[in-house]
Amino acid sequence: MSVDRFLRGPETLQRRELLVDHVREPPAPFWTHQAIVTRLAVLLDAHVRPRNLGRVCVAPVDVVLDREPALVLQPDLLFVSHERMSIVRQQVWGTPDIVIEVLSTATERRDRTMKVRWYRKYGARECWLVHPRDRRVEVLTFDGGRTRRRRFTTGTRIESAVLAELAFTADDVFDV
Repeated sequence: MSVDRFLRGPETLQRRELLVDHVREPPAPFWTHQAIVTRLAVLLDAHVRPRNLGRVCVAPVDVVLDREPALVLQPDLLFVSHERMSIVRQQVWGTPDIVIEVLSTATERRDRTMKVRWYRKYGARECWLVHPRDRRVEVLTFDGGRTRRRRFTTGTRIESAVLAELAFTADDVFDV
């Protein structure tokens, strides 16, 4: 299926991703997953909006990484910097500065492997992997060919190379 055909479908709140020529339509996430997504969106927006750094958005929103080979993902959350807002139209046509995946048993393996590789390959600056079971946030910073991996757990302030001076902790993320 082409990106154009995929995007011509009706607008829906159903999560859908186009992985080369396979459309993936997972079931709705569980309450805990969505509660964490909502909490993170509020925390990030409270940091980003007053500083005019860009915009935060939650899934489902299509992120077109590559027209060929038809690759469209829907990270749980994303941040696009003010300087790069031109990639945002009805969809995001390019890689957000930060992509965030809240892991679940059903998606963890794919999120940690395939999706992280794609985000790095197509130019994300950071990928956050949120582990509800362990109450841990893992921040992967992509700098050229290197990946810097930091883990933030109970009582630690989350640090981002993209969003300086974040003022929330891992505990805040899981305060749902």
